Amino acid sequence: MIFDAPNSNRRWADLLIEEAIRCGVTTFFLAPGSRSTPLTTAVAAHPRAEAVMHFDERGTAFAALGYGRATGRPAAWITTSGTAVANALPAVVEAATDGVPMLLLTADRPPELRQTGANQTIDQVKIFGDYVRWFFDLPAPHADLDPTLVLTTLDQAIYRATRAPAGPVHLNCMFREPLAPIAEEDPPGAAPAHLRTWYDGGQPFTRYAPSRMTAPPDAAAGLATSLRSAKRGLIVAGRMANTAQGQAVLDLADHVGWPLLPDIGAQIRLGTAAHSSVIPYFDLLLADDAFAHTHGPDCVLHFGQRATSKRLLQWLARHRPTPFAVVNETPFRYDPTHQVTHRLETDIVATCAALMSATPAATTPAWQTRWRAASDRAGDRLAAFFEKQTTLTEPGVARYLTQHLPEGHGLVLASSMPIRDVDQSGVADGARVRIAANRGASGIDGTVATAVGFAEGLRAPVTLLIGDLALLHDLNALALLRAARYPVTVVAINNDGGGIFSFLPIAQFEEVFEPYFGTPHGLGFRRAAELFGLAYAHPETPDAFADAYQAALARPHSTLLEVTTDRTANRRLHQELLAFVKPEA
Repeated sequence: MIFDAPNSNRRWADLLIEEAIRCGVTTFFLAPGSRSTPLTTAVAAHPRAEAVMHFDERGTAFAALGYGRATGRPAAWITTSGTAVANALPAVVEAATDGVPMLLLTADRPPELRQTGANQTIDQVKIFGDYVRWFFDLPAPHADLDPTLVLTTLDQAIYRATRAPAGPVHLNCMFREPLAPIAEEDPPGAAPAHLRTWYDGGQPFTRYAPSRMTAPPDAAAGLATSLRSAKRGLIVAGRMANTAQGQAVLDLADHVGWPLLPDIGAQIRLGTAAHSSVIPYFDLLLADDAFAHTHGPDCVLHFGQRATSKRLLQWLARHRPTPFAVVNETPFRYDPTHQVTHRLETDIVATCAALMSATPAATTPAWQTRWRAASDRAGDRLAAFFEKQTTLTEPGVARYLTQHLPEGHGLVLASSMPIRDVDQSGVADGARVRIAANRGASGIDGTVATAVGFAEGLRAPVTLLIGDLALLHDLNALALLRAARYPVTVVAINNDGGGIFSFLPIAQFEEVFEPYFGTPHGLGFRRAAELFGLAYAHPETPDAFADAYQAALARPHSTLLEVTTDRTANRRLHQELLAFVKPEA
């Protein structure tokens, strides 16, 4: 179509999509719209383009986010002009905050229609502000413009989206009528020779050499010295972008003999029970004042992003270990308690390898052994606690999922209680699966759509653990589930409101708590499943849940499992759990 396009719009759109695919962007999330017609028809015509259609722009943006989380590569988000563009802001904020690549291709009116009151026209220039890594206002196609402008601009956009710090980029694409691929009275002329040379070559027009980050020698040497001199060193693994990063941190902890406190998003919290360095139940250990007081570290290495555990953050703030080093691949500051003494913006895998080379292997890691023994005791007590439970509970569901997720599946965790329950109560000896959670900005919107995009990127089934309010926020994304190529099992915890608020001090004020924070809605999800053509079950006992979940895993299409709980009882259960598991100092 590039060389026989019926009009200039279609030629430019064909160039954009062809170059995107050459740069590795092969999946396109689209919502229907008029002004984006050139882009949509170009995607539809390209044999290598994989299109995911959904009627809601917010949903497609979050699906693109999920895809980027799974693959480390950007998906393209295509939308029409106007408020459709604004619907991407929550997903763009999350992608920017957590370093997830995205390519935003938004259609827009040409300059002569801006600021004129033309229909469906808003100011889309830099609409996402500083939340995109790069923005370009692509001019409307014109015979006087060299079409390679499209190629070099797209190449720069992909480079900026994927180089550290990765994140979303925004190309605002202006189009004049006609938008459909119909012939113009004055069709585009013959393509210039250099465009044909590019096309025949099969490569991107501009090829960027990948940027490489290396730790400054003196900084790496300083960290190695700290490793050798610390007597009570600790490694914290926050959220990691991929399993390779998590594995590198795990290898380092095994080598130096330090306790490793893995966040659920570190990709090493599950399935690593055989590693003596891993302390899976550190959050439970730190709930005991005596243990927390006597096990303060004198050196901390924090890899990756923020950890979920608030208790861990507060504990480190009380002890203020020095040095406190943060190693991450972005320039963004992670220091909410203002105690970081060393900050390395560098490749995590390479840094871990360098530190292992510069430090001797631990022979008698007594400090690590004490931590692991305490964690094992807490794990045994936790298992005994759940064995006593005869009712279906929120942490019980979270624990069951970590025990029975199949190899090769993915796990998506909604913010608020689901991610906290898995982080605290999940087993360490189940399958080691890929995990995703929108914890950059920790919103609850777009979670279902994120799970669909995550499954698309993994090319594998996914389980989503989500609360009722988060599901209500993203209810129309159930349409994405129905059409998903890879099934998503949605486990919805319905406690009739905002369960996490029951753990906050405001819960004491009954006159204001329930109507303004608890926000009961009295809704169930059976009819929602019926509306969107999803398989549905509402198990009421642990055995019934196990049967329903295994049945869902066996289906080739998506399932919605609804678990009804009580917010007050859930808070009481968490208190009982902490008391029962209380470790020995």
